Amino acid sequence: MSSIRVLGVLVREPGQAALEVQKVLTKYGCTIKTRLGLNELENENLPGSGLILLELMGEETECIRLENDLLAIPDVTVQKMLF
Repeated sequence: MSSIRVLGVLVREPGQAALEVQKVLTKYGCTIKTRLGLNELENENLPGSGLILLELMGEETECIRLENDLLAIPDVTVQKMLF
């Protein structure tokens, strides 16, 4: 992968969605170079939400699979940055 790929993962409902997100992150653990979790955001529009920032490495196809698996989880929003 020649670019730097960063995913922002917003978990709106920390219950079941958080468990599903953790399963996906464990599955793709070798693709995640850096993980930063920001819990309980101070935002009245998103009470109880958490934000995870992921710096990815490895094959682009594997990074895309990770992103798609996260997008399939209800109450989870994913945004991508490429540099």
